[in-house]
Amino acid sequence: MKENFQSVLNEGKPVLVDFFAEWCGPCKVQAPVLKEVKSEIGDSARIIKIDVDKMPAIAQAYQISGVPTLILFRNGRPVWRQSGVANKKQLVDLIKQHV
Repeated sequence: MKENFQSVLNEGKPVLVDFFAEWCGPCKVQAPVLKEVKSEIGDSARIIKIDVDKMPAIAQAYQISGVPTLILFRNGRPVWRQSGVANKKQLVDLIKQHV
């Protein structure tokens, strides 16, 4: 999965990665916000979810210590990172800056 993850990050368009866990309350709050963001940005960027319990190697590689943690990647490199719930406007504006 790590190779596949890296290839997605290097596709050329921005990729917002939501590092989450099933047991995480704030992660459940973030999920519908991300759906709204996706409907607004369309295909200009990708949004993917990484379950830190199912993919600990990827979480460890990016030093994820709390969930949810959102990281925006551009050309395979992180350009923005935030732990905690982010709002729709903040995420849409951020993604549009990096398209």
